[in-house]
Amino acid sequence: MERSGQESMPLHGIRGLQSKVRELQESPGGLGFGRYFTDHMLLMDYEEGTGWGEPRIVPYGPLLLDPASKVFHYGQTVFEGMKAFKWKDGRARLFRPLDHVRRLNRSCARMCVPAVDEARVLGALRRLVTADADWIPEAPGTSLYIRPFVVATETQLGVAPSRSYAFVAICSPVGAYYAEGVRPVPIYVETEHVRAVAGGVGDAKTAGNYAAGLKAQEAAARMGCAQVLWLDGVEREYVEEVGSMNAFFRFGDEIVTPPLGGSILAGVTRDSVIRLLRGWGVSVSERPVSIGEVAAGLRDGKLREAFGTGTAAVVSPIGSLHWRGERLTVGDGEPGELSKRLYETLSGIQRGELPDAYGWMEVVPSAAE
Repeated sequence: MERSGQESMPLHGIRGLQSKVRELQESPGGLGFGRYFTDHMLLMDYEEGTGWGEPRIVPYGPLLLDPASKVFHYGQTVFEGMKAFKWKDGRARLFRPLDHVRRLNRSCARMCVPAVDEARVLGALRRLVTADADWIPEAPGTSLYIRPFVVATETQLGVAPSRSYAFVAICSPVGAYYAEGVRPVPIYVETEHVRAVAGGVGDAKTAGNYAAGLKAQEAAARMGCAQVLWLDGVEREYVEEVGSMNAFFRFGDEIVTPPLGGSILAGVTRDSVIRLLRGWGVSVSERPVSIGEVAAGLRDGKLREAFGTGTAAVVSPIGSLHWRGERLTVGDGEPGELSKRLYETLSGIQRGELPDAYGWMEVVPSAAE
């Protein structure tokens, strides 16, 4: 009954869908992340001179792209990631969807992709979630992950912005991003390869950023680490991101996170965490933080917590850093107080178990509305 990323058989009109999702989320292997896909997808086409056409919801299936499509040759593509949750009242809700669509347009601007109409796309995404609402899992830690993306489709070889594009959105019922759950993970500090540099495309969600990180991720895996801590591309000294997440460090009672300076993605979860912390009276500084400062803080005990934040993982505590042959443990190796509180608060808001004081959750209309 499930559609996995390794299957090509169409899945439409399934009976007992919710029970199958429930079975998967409670099985030993679980839903995993990005392994199963829902019945429908959202499509919208762009042609120079006429602009973006009407969005349409169609059965999930392969995309027909010409081998000469510019996306294959010049990497002109952007994507986003957002989540929908089903509350106890049976209604689906999206977490900060407009902020994600706005960030998509910022990525589009950097990659010379035409901007989408935010209201129209948001309305179409709501309809997509409504169409596949039965796919939304309900167990703690699960959600419906929504992946909108844009690819350049003009069939002409030549380095120039495409004159045609396809906007696509697909959905996947997901479990925890990390199979081990909300546990501190070991992180490998990358000193050779870089993720991005200021003036590049590090502040855009574009595919090349992630492909460029695979070599370092392989090295991290060989070291028994879950992710890579990226340093700046000039001095190889200042912390930037951890994996595909924004990085946070707790020195004493102050939380420090690297500033957004053109090479770091402006995370929606990052912004949510900063607002929560400041609302709790916690000091948050957006300033450069060097790996040397981090290492010294771990050695003398001043660095009490470290964690990454992102849509997929929400909050991921860092258990240790592996740097220049040394393993530096963060605190006592267990999730820190603020890490746990942030995860529980954000998850509680998303699932309707805690008050949504910031108005982050948006109700998705039901099929009857």
